[in-house]
Amino acid sequence: MSRLEIRELEAFLVLAEELHFGRAGERLYVSQSRISQLLRSLEGRIGAPLVERTSRRVALTPLGESFLSSLRPAYESLRATVDEARAAARGLDGVLRIGFQGAVDDGLARAIELFGARYPRCALEVAEIALSDPFGPVRRGEVDCAVVLLPVAEDDLVLGPVFSRQPQTLALSARHPLAGRESVSAEELAGCRLIGVHGSAPEYWRLAQAPRETPGGLPIPAGPLVNTLQEGLSLTAADRGAMLLCRSTAEYHSHRGSLAFVPVEGLPDSLLGLVLRRGNGTPQAQAFARAVGETLTQETT
Repeated sequence: MSRLEIRELEAFLVLAEELHFGRAGERLYVSQSRISQLLRSLEGRIGAPLVERTSRRVALTPLGESFLSSLRPAYESLRATVDEARAAARGLDGVLRIGFQGAVDDGLARAIELFGARYPRCALEVAEIALSDPFGPVRRGEVDCAVVLLPVAEDDLVLGPVFSRQPQTLALSARHPLAGRESVSAEELAGCRLIGVHGSAPEYWRLAQAPRETPGGLPIPAGPLVNTLQEGLSLTAADRGAMLLCRSTAEYHSHRGSLAFVPVEGLPDSLLGLVLRRGNGTPQAQAFARAVGETLTQETT
């Protein structure tokens, strides 16, 4: 293990994505035969094949699949550490663009403050992103990273620190019969029209924000579809439906007298996570992910 070559790991990771020796070589600016050589060397160190290759196809072996799932996060963490050290050595500058959904809570604000103190030469820009497009701004490079509601299961994105675990909250019109309750059960959502999300958000993500049935299997009526949080809250205030929100977002809007916010018992907690592009996240975004992680560690000690 002391002689393990990073280049071998890089060759395997790229080959696992491309499943083609020629394309893997093009991405790493080496020949196809060099990719084969690096792979054979890695397999020799491990002691078993990681890839099945024939004249027609390239596929990972079961061991290769298992090795990939463990290697990818470890490699990305190592590279992020090296990039951050390089940035610290030269003084990180440029711009960090952070996207967020909902509201900037205390935890995120502390991470932004820590990053700003550590890298004063790096300008910070913070932008709210549409509820209907949680992953698009990161993919398109409009922001370097984004704080979004979970779940996240996108192959081209990396989920960084996960934080703000809180019970979900139901936003209601102040005139709604449930508005005065201290809490509601998840099964009572069957009596509410849940406002859903339009747009390019994946279906699994949209269903997490507006489920179609209760944990007990009761159908939940579908309400209007919206693109933004403000659209949803406006429809909620007009009693056109109800919305599930994380607690920090509910607290941020608690001053609005036309709305009521009631905790929901029996649903999975709401979670926020920091999302970055896989493989080509900026040094600024990687350094910010470290700042978020450090902030979470400080909160738990």
